[in-house]
Amino acid sequence: MLNNRFSNRRDRLLRLKVMREGGRLPVTNRIDAPVLFEQCPACNAAVSKKQWAESLSVCPQCGHHRPIGAYQRLEMLLDQGTFQELNANLCSANALEFEGYDSKLDTLRRRTGLSEAVVTAKGKIGGFSAVIAVMDSRFLMGSMGVAVGEKVALAAETARKAKLPLVIFCASGGARMQEGILSLMQMAKTASAITRFQDAGGLYIACLTHPTTGGVTASFASLGDITLAEPNALIGFAGPRVIEQTIGQALPEGFQRAEYLEEHGFMDAVVVRSQLKSTLTTLLRLHSKGGARRG
Repeated sequence: MLNNRFSNRRDRLLRLKVMREGGRLPVTNRIDAPVLFEQCPACNAAVSKKQWAESLSVCPQCGHHRPIGAYQRLEMLLDQGTFQELNANLCSANALEFEGYDSKLDTLRRRTGLSEAVVTAKGKIGGFSAVIAVMDSRFLMGSMGVAVGEKVALAAETARKAKLPLVIFCASGGARMQEGILSLMQMAKTASAITRFQDAGGLYIACLTHPTTGGVTASFASLGDITLAEPNALIGFAGPRVIEQTIGQALPEGFQRAEYLEEHGFMDAVVVRSQLKSTLTTLLRLHSKGGARRG
């Protein structure tokens, strides 16, 4: 961040001045300037916080889509006043007594305001009722533990019973290592729950965002009746470096990115963030006889 760089330089100069004078640096002497610009990680352009907010965290210079939080995405997608969170207090426990896991979870819950790496809810998109789940990469990289798997499975069950479409925004680094085999079991559980929902005639729209990898890709992320993705999202099971080392050859340019997968038939469409709500509304309208209800 540009302002942080200048602020840090000023702080160092102030410390050197105090050290030369043989004194200590009082906290009251530190000057903290507000961060007004944030650097785009893709093109390095300086973008104001106002511009990031107005563009839904998409760089106005190069179109890079920054990851966004679950509640921010829900606010962007759901009609005003229709948000009803499901299973808000459901969260993982340290069943395997993994060292440091409890404190890490507590820290993340305080820092993000999330109970887990996915938020599930009922609401309306363009007037059409739906059940929606949104994963948040700020919480242990959106890794899937027992609670994440349970919330996704319960969302599918809620949609099945209410005869509502299901929309899931995926963003994950894969299985949660702190929960071991219990985490891997969620792949089968979520896949089974969504299959039961689809067998009952439900519409499932999977929206893959950056990054969607590992066990999430190998389970519910790949089961959509319709599969959308945000531009340049990394989507795959193993990472590109692991694949290159395994097969001993370089991968094609853009391999595992959303556009490459769309070109090769894995994706139905790559949709920019500003058009996601209108695209979902159109899809729900077109499939309104297959589970979507308006009003």
